[in-house]
Amino acid sequence: MRLINFQCESASIEECVRRLSHASEVNLRSLPGSIKSSKISLSFGAFMNLSVTLLIDPARNSQKGVLAEYSHGRNKEDVINEAIEKVNSRVPKGADVVDFDLDTYTTPVTRRTYAVVVLVYNIPAPEKPHSDFTLQERRELLASVLREFNYNPRVLNISEIARMFNVSRDSIYYDIEQILKSVGANRKR
Repeated sequence: MRLINFQCESASIEECVRRLSHASEVNLRSLPGSIKSSKISLSFGAFMNLSVTLLIDPARNSQKGVLAEYSHGRNKEDVINEAIEKVNSRVPKGADVVDFDLDTYTTPVTRRTYAVVVLVYNIPAPEKPHSDFTLQERRELLASVLREFNYNPRVLNISEIARMFNVSRDSIYYDIEQILKSVGANRKR
């Protein structure tokens, strides 16, 4: 598991939302894993402070994102609905929403209301047949299974695994041998 944080503080709500959206888009694009949970913090005053902390699970891979939108006006209900509609129009098809938050702020002098909506999502990677796995993907999956069983290869049904990946039993034995060598080399360090 890995924690990452996106933070913005600005006197401009528009700038804060824009900077957070850009930072999350750039950093999440190439980050492996999926978002397991998140914590969203919105605070208003002389400065807007917007913070999104994500817990990334490296075991499952997905496209992930953080959407942030705002709107402003005099009618609080209209402003909230407009901000929600902006986010709804940007949520990718097939996205699983991990978390969301919405908050409003009304300026003391002008009585202008701002609404900010933040939504965190994953788009699960499409399942592909095990027979289409690359060598590296096959070994990563085998390594994760072996890790769960304390690297004991006797718990595996080699024939069934070979059939599943559409490879020979020798290929699976060689994969396991390489995984165990790698684990042994890492433990000696």
